[in-house]
Amino acid sequence: MNALTTAATGRRESVGTRKDYHALNAMLNLYDCDGAIQFDKDREAVRQYFLQHVNPNTVVFGSLKEKIDHLVENDYYEEAPLRRYRWEFLEDLYRQAYAHEHRFRTFLGAFKYYTSYTLKTFDGSRYLERYEDRIVATALFLGAGDEALAARLVDEMMTGRFQPATPTFLNAGKAQRGELVSCFLLRVEDNLESIGRGVNSALQLSKRGGGVALLLTNLREQGAPIKKIENQSSGVVPVMKLLEDSFSYANQLGARQGAGAVYLHAHHPDIMRFLDTKRENADEKIRIKTLSLGVVVPDITFELAKRDEDMHLFSPYDVEREYGRPLSDLSVSEHYDDLVANPRVRKTTLSAREFFKTVAELQFESGYPYLLFEDTVNRANPIPGWINMSNLCSEILQVNTPSTYDASLGYETVGRDISCNLGSLNIAAAMASPDLGATVETAVRGLTSVSDQSHIDAVPSVAHGNDLSHSIGLGQMNLHGYLASRRIHYGSEEGVDFTNMYFYAVAYHALRASNRIAIERGRAFDGFEKSAYADGSYFDMYTERVWQPATERVRALFAEAGTVLPTREDWRELKRSVREHGIYNQYLQAVPPTGSISYINDSTASIHPIASKVEIRKEGKLGRVYYPAPHMDNDNLEYFQDAYEIGYEKIIDTYAAATQHVDQGLSCTLFFRDTATTRDLNKAQIHAWRKGIKTLYYIRLRQEALEGTEIETCLSCTL
Repeated sequence: MNALTTAATGRRESVGTRKDYHALNAMLNLYDCDGAIQFDKDREAVRQYFLQHVNPNTVVFGSLKEKIDHLVENDYYEEAPLRRYRWEFLEDLYRQAYAHEHRFRTFLGAFKYYTSYTLKTFDGSRYLERYEDRIVATALFLGAGDEALAARLVDEMMTGRFQPATPTFLNAGKAQRGELVSCFLLRVEDNLESIGRGVNSALQLSKRGGGVALLLTNLREQGAPIKKIENQSSGVVPVMKLLEDSFSYANQLGARQGAGAVYLHAHHPDIMRFLDTKRENADEKIRIKTLSLGVVVPDITFELAKRDEDMHLFSPYDVEREYGRPLSDLSVSEHYDDLVANPRVRKTTLSAREFFKTVAELQFESGYPYLLFEDTVNRANPIPGWINMSNLCSEILQVNTPSTYDASLGYETVGRDISCNLGSLNIAAAMASPDLGATVETAVRGLTSVSDQSHIDAVPSVAHGNDLSHSIGLGQMNLHGYLASRRIHYGSEEGVDFTNMYFYAVAYHALRASNRIAIERGRAFDGFEKSAYADGSYFDMYTERVWQPATERVRALFAEAGTVLPTREDWRELKRSVREHGIYNQYLQAVPPTGSISYINDSTASIHPIASKVEIRKEGKLGRVYYPAPHMDNDNLEYFQDAYEIGYEKIIDTYAAATQHVDQGLSCTLFFRDTATTRDLNKAQIHAWRKGIKTLYYIRLRQEALEGTEIETCLSCTL
């Protein structure tokens, strides 16, 4: 949401007369007498927030021991993680954290932390932790008794270089908590047992605080036979309704509302019914209001649209009978002609261009569906198997395998479903790290600990997948903030060059860290020997050419930071070590959208551009809260063009530079002015596909009323 020029009279009067933190924060939306944004008012809002609200409502203890004893004895903290450490070390670690003298840089950052993360008394009236305490509790939990790792995690988090995702930062060390995992991906097979298990698993996982995505591609279409009786199947839409109701019912102790997504292949016969559920004028019997929709699109769909041909839709019921495997595990592009020619596979047709037009229309209305470019994803996948879905935020791309069930919904064979163990680096802070490699390694070890300590027994397929893969998703945020702070325009040649080389460096250090863990533990992820890491082919792109900055400005940035970029010889040595010892984590990187953690970390979200210079958020009873773009001041405003001004091409080019170094995906949101047409959206989809983007997340449209608006002039200057 953007800051507006207009404000209600009541708001103007309150800004002029009240001096509390909310009124001070609102002055970000007013220029001062010199036409400058009043950043100092927001800093004062932070001070007043602590004086007026946080400090009076924080429980004060006489000593650290008194505090820890109270929190453990009253079931606020888990005792087991603390007992892994010496008491002297705990005292040192708290001193280490407080020595950083942390201060929130924005009012929203402080407000978001105390509203959403810190430990409160059970009645919610008083705070039991400060920011430093939450950092220490998280580091102790992730350190799992390793004092050196816990100490490194404290430094990385206190400096803002590494920030665990919300479920980890919210829950680590607390006795009353949900899971540490951000989200989950579940397969659903074409039988009632799997559908029933899917709904039950969605409830169990949602209760624990995770977003859940489910694959519906294998469900037979509306009108397909059941037990050879024709026209019996109801298709995918009723299953979607069941899931939507499930997510609305289950949440994590009221702290995180249930959230779900469903993915369907573009060549599934129910694809248009699936999309119609998001139409504004859809019948309430089929309308899907809160469930997110994702469509899996293969190369052949684009090629058919280019030739203005019809696309064939294939019955998953027939495909599985004919090919011995589900539609979701089949490359439709590779088998398309054979499927079309096979008389035993029922099929219908629709115009490929009409399909893309419908997708664009719905994205105008709702921002959905997400798009997953199936063949692009699988060409880049270093792990054997077929990737057929993503998650609620479209950045998790991992191989799954099906489960089978008996009549009572017990497991006959436990497949591999997916959990997302996420955390992000702050690019600006990471570039200021005395050792980027050490920062990345600490983050990888912290996220690996999340995987190691997550046991989702309620959903055995998720637990099984996690135990075998140890997959994590190291993300990034604050790209726009960093570039602007260095006087580089987002999407410029230098901006894309930096993105390319930064992600290049992170890929090397993440793999090296995972290799070191494999050496220490004497084992790699399950199935490593069949991967592109084991045969060395993954490394060819790094060992067969020299990677270096293309611009002098970016060379200077890394030189100034003291960051030595990996050489071709470094990659060759890493390749040798990986082939010999393996890597511990099946997947290492994924770039999520980042939301609340960006605010508390004073970062621009993910690696996309800002949506506005001063963002407006509605925060519960407090109402409107204003958030200035991180690193922005009155001297560098020109480098903070918003995403609507920058345009989709530069965003896609930036994401494409990063994508080639990320083994999973990146949540890529595209922004359009209100003058955009469905043709513009289709052009963006084609550009993204051609540039090697793996997934597209939301489509955002700027409303005409917000076009050209500016922060309004301070009233004191007009009187």
